[in-house]
Amino acid sequence: MRDARYDILFEPIRIGPLTAKNRFYQVPHCNGGGYRDPSAAAEMRKIKAEGGWGVVFTEQCEMHHTSEITPFIELRLWDDADIPSLNRMSDAMKEHGALAGIQLAYSGVNGPNFYTREVPRAVSAQPIRTFTNDPVQARALSKSEIGDLRRWFVTAAKRSKAAGFDLLCLYGAHGFGIFQHFLSRATNHRTDEYGGSLENRSRFAREVVADIRDAVGDTMGLTMRVSLDETIGTLGFSNAEMREFIEMNRNLPDLWDLAHGTWEDCSGPSRFKEEAAQEVLVKGIKEMTDKPVVGVGRFTSPDVMVKMIRSGTLDLIGCARPSIADPFLPRKIEEGRIEDIRECIGCNICITGDMTMSLSRCTQNPTFMEEWRKGWHPERMNDKGESSNVLIVGSGPAGLEAAWALCRRGYDVAVAEARDVLGGRVARERILPGLSAWGRVQDYREYQLSQRANVEIYRESPLDAESILEFGFENIAIATGSHWRADGVARQHVTPIPIAKGAQVFTPDDLMEGRVPGGKVVLYDDDHYYMGGVCAELLARSGAEVTLITPSAYVSDWTNNTLEQATIHARLAELGVRIVLNRGVTEVGADHVMSDCTYTGALERYDAEAVVMVASRQSEDALYHALMARQAEWADAGIRSVKLFGDAEAPGPIAWATYAGHRYARELDVPELGDALPFRREITQLAP
Repeated sequence: MRDARYDILFEPIRIGPLTAKNRFYQVPHCNGGGYRDPSAAAEMRKIKAEGGWGVVFTEQCEMHHTSEITPFIELRLWDDADIPSLNRMSDAMKEHGALAGIQLAYSGVNGPNFYTREVPRAVSAQPIRTFTNDPVQARALSKSEIGDLRRWFVTAAKRSKAAGFDLLCLYGAHGFGIFQHFLSRATNHRTDEYGGSLENRSRFAREVVADIRDAVGDTMGLTMRVSLDETIGTLGFSNAEMREFIEMNRNLPDLWDLAHGTWEDCSGPSRFKEEAAQEVLVKGIKEMTDKPVVGVGRFTSPDVMVKMIRSGTLDLIGCARPSIADPFLPRKIEEGRIEDIRECIGCNICITGDMTMSLSRCTQNPTFMEEWRKGWHPERMNDKGESSNVLIVGSGPAGLEAAWALCRRGYDVAVAEARDVLGGRVARERILPGLSAWGRVQDYREYQLSQRANVEIYRESPLDAESILEFGFENIAIATGSHWRADGVARQHVTPIPIAKGAQVFTPDDLMEGRVPGGKVVLYDDDHYYMGGVCAELLARSGAEVTLITPSAYVSDWTNNTLEQATIHARLAELGVRIVLNRGVTEVGADHVMSDCTYTGALERYDAEAVVMVASRQSEDALYHALMARQAEWADAGIRSVKLFGDAEAPGPIAWATYAGHRYARELDVPELGDALPFRREITQLAP
């Protein structure tokens, strides 16, 4: 069943004393669950193993209480009491033949210790380097404390073995791990035998690896995740120095795990990073070591994966985000079902779970982190209920996902789309700068639906309540989406902004329909996600003189959670966009806008031949309310249910829409739970 071109991806590979069954390697990745939701995280990892991954790793696991990163929620291995929950995870990971790996992290200069209240310890005394600029400093580890730290790593390794793990990953990338802090001159200012030359800065890594080998090396594989390039200036750990480090210590771990030096660079969104973007930084490293090498690059194409192996760049294909979008990616390649892969779109909505201390989501895979909580499996649906058919009005991400999930349950599904193309907002947004990969949300579902005999698609079919009442469908699903408001109502303004007669006001919908203004354009962004920055880029590339005004302290503020805010700002600045922060818009004149300081209210005038409002969106729910008003006629029309969901109910990111569509499909004909929780959760046991 498997295409012979991909045989190389399924070759077993040795990692220390163990053998991975194939080259698919789910690298450590966060999920917003950590110590708070151990069973949810365990089931999520188990699904990866079921999907064919040869190696499955946890997220970073804080291995000692003197270094933790509250408020962010990761795993903890502080004492023996943490072993049972981790053992549940390792057992789940190994159930389908994967090697179970745990990533041991000591955060050092990245650990503010807000929970434990321990004074942070780092390689050198420095302010804590975190996303939130915490007003805390770390003190330098003494020589005796470096000895303690070595001992703590050995203790953590022994606990990891007791918890059932096969592989250990020593974390030294993304700026988060103590091993990177020793290696980098930006964080290592020591003048003793642990500082100065690269050989000295490598000493701690060599010592810890030797210690752990003595303790568990005969039964566990030892991997080291190192920074490919910190990209933070002349003092940073550069790609050249990283190569020198590996050549100097060519067989130090059982496997080298290579990742970019900053998380933003390593997990850059598809807007700014292509598949295999780190290839140039990795190429040639395999020649410096006898040990296998794994690297990442948002790999979604099996052909690219094969190229990385055959070119001698990598031994194993490392994936985080693609393993989230489709946990069954390896199995689909093995079974010759390439067209069934749900490709990662690189939107980074998964990362926002970690950044917001909530359970992660995935735009492509709405079952992510719901495997245990709701019993959702990414490849299997619950059985069909007692009704037979569903009419879905609207083919945006919510409608398409609902149709795809419902037809797999066994329902006859009809999708009515008012336009001549499917996809709703995705079909429009994919044409914006950098968002073409987002079209996979539409393409995957449209293709899958085209293969199903129990699905009918009707394009250019706007419907009203009267026609729906005549059709005879049992269940009516309203997923009619939303539109951008032109009156500025959002966060700063809860009532419309005064707009002068003759003012040229546009919305993102206008731009996506090809109505792009020129000349002096003010873009007012009170949405704060990607749309304002994307529209500003479109306007600038079209030749407009753009001023972006936002009440926030950042352009596209919420994209701090998707690791792209700094890149967005830099790109707009390079395109000549004038960026005005901490200011709102109070009124729109015929040739200008008035802007107020968010702190003082002081007014300024900005010339504008046109204004683009990126404010809030308004639900397209008129059809739903028209049907609800005629509820007395449902029985005669054979209607059992009418449901509003997705952006039509409450606008949100695309991942919220696909989740809403999937949830509707899962819950159709399922008895309501009343006031009971619609998901499972774990509650901390009270101490005696």
